[in-house]
Amino acid sequence: MTEYIATFYSHYGAVCFKKNCKSLGLEAVIMPVPRNLSSSCGTCVKFQSRENLFPEINEELEQIAAVSQDGYRIVYSSEEN
Repeated sequence: MTEYIATFYSHYGAVCFKKNCKSLGLEAVIMPVPRNLSSSCGTCVKFQSRENLFPEINEELEQIAAVSQDGYRIVYSSEEN
């Protein structure tokens, strides 16, 4: 399992994404965005999943970054970025 951080344009988007994670059986927690990742709303969801298996992506999702010992690797970015 890989750990990911998803950032959002609104807090509401983060809450919906966390619910979608839970419905897929993925552990997820809402938290402040780490300093190394920028975010419009300052709220992110940290979750674990198999490689590239994500909850439904909607217009509130800004980016998804894989977490590693070396930092973060962006694996999804919205077209607005």
